[in-house]
Amino acid sequence: MPQPKREIIANVTRLRASMDRHRLAAVVARSGQNFTYLSGLAYPGTLARHLDLPDSVRGVLLVWPRDGEPVIVLNKIAEGLTRRDSWVERIEVYDAYSESPYRRLSQVLATMGLGGERVGFEKNYVSAAQWEEVQRELPSLQMVDCAAMMDEVRWVKTEGEIRLLKKGADLLDDAYLEVFPTMKPGETERAVHSRLIGSCLRRGANWAHGILNGSRNLIPYAGESDHTWQTGDVVRTDYVAYVDGYPGHQSRNAVLGKPSAAQVRDYRITRDIYGMTIDRCRPGVSAGEVYEFVVKEFAKHGWSYTSQLAGHGVGAWWHQQEPVISRGKKIVLEEGMVLALEPAKDYYHIQDMVVVRARGPQLISDKFATDQMFVIE
Repeated sequence: MPQPKREIIANVTRLRASMDRHRLAAVVARSGQNFTYLSGLAYPGTLARHLDLPDSVRGVLLVWPRDGEPVIVLNKIAEGLTRRDSWVERIEVYDAYSESPYRRLSQVLATMGLGGERVGFEKNYVSAAQWEEVQRELPSLQMVDCAAMMDEVRWVKTEGEIRLLKKGADLLDDAYLEVFPTMKPGETERAVHSRLIGSCLRRGANWAHGILNGSRNLIPYAGESDHTWQTGDVVRTDYVAYVDGYPGHQSRNAVLGKPSAAQVRDYRITRDIYGMTIDRCRPGVSAGEVYEFVVKEFAKHGWSYTSQLAGHGVGAWWHQQEPVISRGKKIVLEEGMVLALEPAKDYYHIQDMVVVRARGPQLISDKFATDQMFVIE
């Protein structure tokens, strides 16, 4: 029985306005972020790797014209899933390993009447060789970089996107709430990490990744190890669980056994600054201003804030997108942006996703209480 086509949740109105402003007749999406965003389809497994590798001979591309219907150019291996799950109706298939995807793309652009138009390409995902190949095939085509424009399109979310982000957030918090109480002194970081990933997948995540380490392990992003837990350890996490291509992305702390007075104090200070940071995220405030606010608040407690960022935008395919909350960032927050905020000190790492609203930030990831550190008895 044919599957119903998915609702288009991309911000098409904003996309068209941006294309008009940049005088683009079409955009070609090659990156995982933009392909997923415009196709409504999140590839799994090996198909996903081919989307991430710009030099793949099995690359997939999506042409979104300013007027008319979009087209996906792909190889036969990706065809069945794409026809089933994407909201894009027209599919053009090339013969991988013997035919260049960019040659077929050029043919498609010509048949769409775009061979002599101004068309946007992602210069950060199309190699110099591929760029030259398209230009040889279509010498009258005006190829321009649209990567920054597409970032701006994606960073204001539709309500459909926010619903998906909420679904991923709830799934990830349910995984934390399931796994944290099972942690025992003497077991390894690797064992607990595997249970968290397993819980996410069992609950319906397409894939999940992240970090989990104890406060005595001072290299948090080195991968989970055979380092074992002891009573008194603070648990640091930073996970992402994707549902239909959109991430739930939260960081939660826990402590094995009763926390010390110093742990309670440091967590409380971090949590208070974190709460005030969320409240600063309103339309009209720049990302750089939010970062400087974090630096000043930590300084009030004699702490130096040295992290390169205090949060970032989230979106389709890859969780860390613009706007990044970093020093000097001039991007102004807009209604409908979704930010993952994480002003952290050492292993006290709290992170939530919030929607920027004129009436005040809206918390998406609200199933796990962070007002106090989670205690594992």
